[in-house]
Amino acid sequence: MFRNSKLAYGITAIVTHWLSAIVVIGLFAVGVWMVELTYYSAWYKTAPHLHKSVGILLLAVTLFRLLWRLVNPKPVPEANHKPWERLAAHIAHLAIYVLLLVIMCAGILISTAEGRGIMVFDWFELPGFGPFFENQADIAGDIHQYAAYSLIALVVIHAAGALKHHFIDKDATLLKMIKFNRG
Repeated sequence: MFRNSKLAYGITAIVTHWLSAIVVIGLFAVGVWMVELTYYSAWYKTAPHLHKSVGILLLAVTLFRLLWRLVNPKPVPEANHKPWERLAAHIAHLAIYVLLLVIMCAGILISTAEGRGIMVFDWFELPGFGPFFENQADIAGDIHQYAAYSLIALVVIHAAGALKHHFIDKDATLLKMIKFNRG
């Protein structure tokens, strides 16, 4: 099933979740590596181009995921989840989406601060509108970096929570995001 049900997530939610997770971790790793590159590195121009291109595509996937969440039912939480766990999960999911959007918007502000657009691979160009505020690239760069570290910390907590549900609580929370909903 493509759509979610009250019991499980559909293939669309599962695939976009795991694709996003892999891309976020990959972009973080590349970002950490990329800032250490010197001008003479063969990757000096290629790595940022790839980072930006994949980041713009992740923005599109994230916006799609948000829309998909609005038009699909969310599986009912396990009965053994305490109210504070449900609230914590809701806040964590909201924070993950907010951080993703902040990171990607800051990345766009870094890249377009001088008025240049962002070429996404060689498929299309996201236009640049120039600076919106003083020291845009530096300020957006700091936001991009700190939000990325915050996101990775939250992702680790999110993964630990999923593993706790699976191995300690022995409920189906993790399985809902692994097994495709068959109707």
